[in-house]
Amino acid sequence: MNSQAEYKILISPIGDLDPSLIERVGKGIAQSFGYPVDILSLLKNLDFALDPARNQYFSTVILEKLADIAPPQAVKILAISEQDLFIPILTHVYGEAQLGGKTCIVSTFRLTEALPAINPQKAYYRRVIKEAVHELGHTFNLRHCPDRSCCMHYCRSVDDVDRKSDNFCRYCKILLDDEIKRLAR
Repeated sequence: MNSQAEYKILISPIGDLDPSLIERVGKGIAQSFGYPVDILSLLKNLDFALDPARNQYFSTVILEKLADIAPPQAVKILAISEQDLFIPILTHVYGEAQLGGKTCIVSTFRLTEALPAINPQKAYYRRVIKEAVHELGHTFNLRHCPDRSCCMHYCRSVDDVDRKSDNFCRYCKILLDDEIKRLAR
């Protein structure tokens, strides 16, 4: 039987990200999932995933690369990048995850849009934390939630991100707890 303490969630910053942002995301993740968090940059850049026609980065390719190089002690990996991400059927994504898999990524690129005049940095950090918890939730097999305040609610805009919480609704929390128990076996 594996204990939760044997594994860690790994945050993998890509590029020159604000260390304070990474620290706050780490605290939010540890609080939401109960795993210790480590920081280790696994990718130096995302050039391999650039689509020159779109001038965006194909997030699915990034997830596959991260899964290939994942250290064994990482139960999940969250990459964070400033690059604009996409999947072919959407114009952009705030992030993507392997449903029930090991890796996910969040882009800060569009999370800076329409920040409030009062405490813009705090609002920005909250957005990134919410999207990080959301994408990691997918790696723990959680799907999109109809509850608009749940962090697993699908967001089409930064207004949607601002509206939702960084917490799971009661239903998603039960599903998450069940998945964490399953992983510990």
